[in-house]
This record gives sequence, structure tokens and C-alpha cells, in this order.
Amino acid sequence: MAPTRPGFRLGIYVFKDAEIVDFAAPHGVFSVARRYDPELDAFLVADAMRPVQAQAGFTVLPNYGFSDRPAMDAFLIPGGYGTRQELHNRRLHEFVRSQPEETLLVSVCTGSWIYGAMGLLDGLPATNRKKPDRAEAAPPGLVPLERLARIAPACKPSRARVVDAGRIITAGGITSGMELGFHLLRRAGYPESFIADVARVMEYTAAYELYRDDREEGRS
Repeated sequence: MAPTRPGFRLGIYVFKDAEIVDFAAPHGVFSVARRYDPELDAFLVADAMRPVQAQAGFTVLPNYGFSDRPAMDAFLIPGGYGTRQELHNRRLHEFVRSQPEETLLVSVCTGSWIYGAMGLLDGLPATNRKKPDRAEAAPPGLVPLERLARIAPACKPSRARVVDAGRIITAGGITSGMELGFHLLRRAGYPESFIADVARVMEYTAAYELYRDDREEGRS
């Protein structure tokens, strides 16, 4: 079965204090999948073409800045402590709104807060991280999924690991970028056998089988 979106291109947003696993996991899935289909592509996009320091001092160099307007089939916003600032980043919001309607808007973990703050999740199901860290566990802390409900009251919070609401796809949990990466291959039209083989090469088969159906389809 040929993919419905040949040469699928995934743009991943990186910003100060982004969670490393949130963006590295889906990038890694595409990296391995390219062994089977070299036309697949994943790359980093930032506000500008300068080094970006993610969490724990991990520094990356983006492939594109916003002004480059790279062509993408999907644009991914990861989570991390830095999403608190990105909630108010007008340049990011303008960049998201400038994407063609056929470009999927996806997120990992607290990245969905951005879409929620922009009003893009109104009336749609979406997910976020459900397990608290130490600060969130202490009263009056809120886990990210609960905060999503406050940021976007018209959103329909879901506890699924991946929620596909059509154009917008959200994943909940720091390592859920793996499942989001696999699901994007699914949305690109690759068969389950292709995706399962990518998981096998990554020695991720047990987790893949555990999480494969932990998703909510909310497409109209």
C-alpha cells in the first residue's frame, strides 16, 4: 500500500526549555522509518535561525526559522516548562495560523496548551500529560490535563494517549511522542505492517502493542 502523502514532512518546533523527549521521540520514529522510505522527512523549526536551549541545557540548531516558511505536512509543538512562555508567543501563534488547512497541527504533552490558548481546541477532544510531577502533586497543583481544561474550557479533555480530532492531533505524556510519531505514519497512509516493523527495529514492539489502540478518534 503506497502512502497517501508521499514524502511526508514533519516540522518540529523547538523553543527555550522544550522537553527533550517530546521532540526527540517523534523525530526518532521518522529517522528509523526513513530506512524504509527515504522520502520521509523530519526537521526542526524555531522562531529564528539560532541555537535553541531546550531543558537541562540541551542545545539544538534548527533547520528553519519562521521566516523560511518551510513546507510541511504536519507541524508539531512539544511540551516542557517553556510552554508557559509560548502561550503568549504571538509570532508562534501567527506562524500556526499561517499554515495551509491541509497541514496537520500536532502536539506532545503540554504543547496542546498552545492550541488551546489559540482557541483551536474548542469543541474538540484533546489530551495532555496526566501524571503529576512533585510540584503538581502538591496542593493546589494541577496536572497538565487539568490545566488544559482551564486554558480551553470548550475543549473536551481526554485521557487517551493519542487523540486524533482530524486536523489537530494531541498526545499525552512525555514519552507519548513515540506513539504520535507512529500515528503520523498512519495518517500519512502507511500500513500497520510498516509501522509495526519500524517499532520492531526500534526494539519497541511490546510498548507499541500496548499503546497502539490507546487513542481516541474524534474526526468529523
